[in-house]
Amino acid sequence: MTDKTIIRTRITPEEALAYHMEPRPGKYDIVPSTPMTTQRDLSLAYSPGVAVPVQAIADNPETAYDYTTKGNMVAVISNGTAILGMGNLGALASKPVMEGKAVLFKRFADVNAIDLELDTEDADEFINAVKLMGPTFGGINLEDIKAPECFIIEQRLKELMDIPVFHDDQHGTAVICAAGLLNALELSGKNIGDVRIVLNGAGAAGIACLELLKSMGARHENCIMCDTKGVIYQGRTEGMNQWKSAHAVVTAARSLEEAMKGADVFLGVSAKGAVTQDMVASMADNPVIFAMANPDPEITPEDAHAVRPDAIVATGRSDYPNQVNNVLGFPYLFRGALDIHARAINDEMKIACAEALAKLAREDVPDEVAVAYGRKLQFGRDYIIPTPFDPRLIHVIPPAVAKAGMETGVARRPIIDMEGYVQTLKARMDPTAAILQGIHARARSKQARMIFAEGDDPRVLRAAVAWQRGGMGQSLVVGREAEVRAELEALGMGDAYREISVVNAANTRHLDSYHEFLYQRLQRKGVDREDAFKLANRDRHVFAALMLAHGHGDGLVTGVTRKNAPVLAQIGQVFDVRPQDGAVGITAVLHRGRIVLIGDTLVHEWPEPEDLADIATRGAAVARGLGLEPRVAFLSFSNFGYPVSERATKMAEAPRVLDARGADFEYEGEMTVDVALNMDAAARYPFSRLSAPANVLVVPARHSASISVKLLQEMAGATVIGPILTGVGRPIQICSTNSTVSDILNMAAIAAGGLGAAS
Repeated sequence: MTDKTIIRTRITPEEALAYHMEPRPGKYDIVPSTPMTTQRDLSLAYSPGVAVPVQAIADNPETAYDYTTKGNMVAVISNGTAILGMGNLGALASKPVMEGKAVLFKRFADVNAIDLELDTEDADEFINAVKLMGPTFGGINLEDIKAPECFIIEQRLKELMDIPVFHDDQHGTAVICAAGLLNALELSGKNIGDVRIVLNGAGAAGIACLELLKSMGARHENCIMCDTKGVIYQGRTEGMNQWKSAHAVVTAARSLEEAMKGADVFLGVSAKGAVTQDMVASMADNPVIFAMANPDPEITPEDAHAVRPDAIVATGRSDYPNQVNNVLGFPYLFRGALDIHARAINDEMKIACAEALAKLAREDVPDEVAVAYGRKLQFGRDYIIPTPFDPRLIHVIPPAVAKAGMETGVARRPIIDMEGYVQTLKARMDPTAAILQGIHARARSKQARMIFAEGDDPRVLRAAVAWQRGGMGQSLVVGREAEVRAELEALGMGDAYREISVVNAANTRHLDSYHEFLYQRLQRKGVDREDAFKLANRDRHVFAALMLAHGHGDGLVTGVTRKNAPVLAQIGQVFDVRPQDGAVGITAVLHRGRIVLIGDTLVHEWPEPEDLADIATRGAAVARGLGLEPRVAFLSFSNFGYPVSERATKMAEAPRVLDARGADFEYEGEMTVDVALNMDAAARYPFSRLSAPANVLVVPARHSASISVKLLQEMAGATVIGPILTGVGRPIQICSTNSTVSDILNMAAIAAGGLGAAS
């Protein structure tokens, strides 16, 4: 039902606590967006330079949107009285949830958000505290506040403040529910003004859902609301309040079961198991069932479809089709509202958001979305709501919201150039998360048996358990049973021993075939049978590679406990991974919305022109595997022959090798890195064949590749994936010794998805 959805992936308490503690406590940092290095910078940022915008804002308050972060800043505020499904645990306990909400604002819509936890259950105190902070923010997102106080607080703040105030637990669910219902009714051939709607759960979200649907055309007399005491009908007195009373109807039905008979639509924001198969069977033809209770729905899609194959079913869970997820709404509602400096988020803006979401789901789904989710998505009964990682959301939903806000008079600063606005939104988002999402989705669809070669390392074991419990496939851990069990128990994950498979030379029935294979491969390289026996028995990298070679696993991840070179050498006993065999290491570096691939970071020590051309070709293939159109730059300290250097000659020769091969991607060189990545610098060389900044960088030697990657990682905080071993023909990936659990999982996903092997 919300962005806080709990899915079937098993997560241990230890994993959850580690995630929130590492690399430092919490989930976000605050960093400056302007230079802060010189005395002049400090003078501009603070005294005396800051006095100028201070006076400008004092003279014209509207300029606060120009000179401060107000126009892109939302407060995420709670008192912790209704945290998730956990109840009233207090303001401090709500902080992890509010931090998470702030991160979602940034991730999905580039909205800066600060979490604020107010230690009071007094509605008046809460209202006054938020009102006094109004000058700081461009919008207020209320969260996890119990009813009925949430209604009182939101309504009063809307009256007192001149910025958007939005209780997401109410309206976020309502907007996504409305979007899905519009499409479900279209598929059912029904009209919102005619259908009978039954809603179970008369809390904040349920009331908001009905109110929004009524404002979109649902008729009051056709909408029945139920709570734990049954139908809310006119004349009922037990358990009533002013918000429930507004939805009371004249009806003879007194129970949910009676209300469901002949109903066209069921909306559930209540509890697991509230709906039975008999209730579903009693509904009208082509029923629409939105069972949005979390973590478990009122009725599962399997149970609903068992009695009504004609039903369209949505839930709040990401492991079923048609997820009603708030993250589809609130980031983009606020993005559009902030960009017009809105005074409020009104019903028209919420309806515009819902209609835009519904329309987007009916459009052809781009291939990159299908790749990210591992299946082709097409408008129909199992796809009535866009997926949260659809890259079109950021440039489709906010313009619709902004337009509605302008038409209804809540915009302080209307957008004049709407097409230009759409383009700025397209350029706004960092593709890093989408790239990683796509890698993991493809891996999940493969359900690979992943071999983790270093079962004595706690990071590897945590990654192996996460792979298995995350539904990615089967984890095969190479190690001694007793040691693996002891390490898992030390990590607080002793129960995971029964889930993963521990494999070693002592418990495999394939050892003889492994020995023979290795001997046949190495007998002309000075290795006798005893040597081959010892290699297979005692070296876990060789043993793991032999498992993969014999089809006893689908992918291999190693390298966490040893340097790349010796690991590569041991794998080379089983597979051809030498430079002359075509093996190449490509590292993906992701930073501030840019993705570049750097090669060779693993295999070639000092590549010659032919090798550089191979590296470029492998890099281009990896780029295409990530959904990028490759543009290769051969880097040097010189540009197109100046200054003259013997060492730069090979970088100029490599493009000519690609010319002779007829390469089917853009490439150019030799050139400096600024000319490769900066189009203003590149403009000095109009003859360059690159149509846009390069995204595959081929460097002169492995040491320069390593220096480049580590410098970006340490100084700029770039995300590094790789090196991705490609050209081997088998899904093998080698991690670095400083890899985190997330890094190991990323490399396992790359191996499973075939990104390296396929290229």
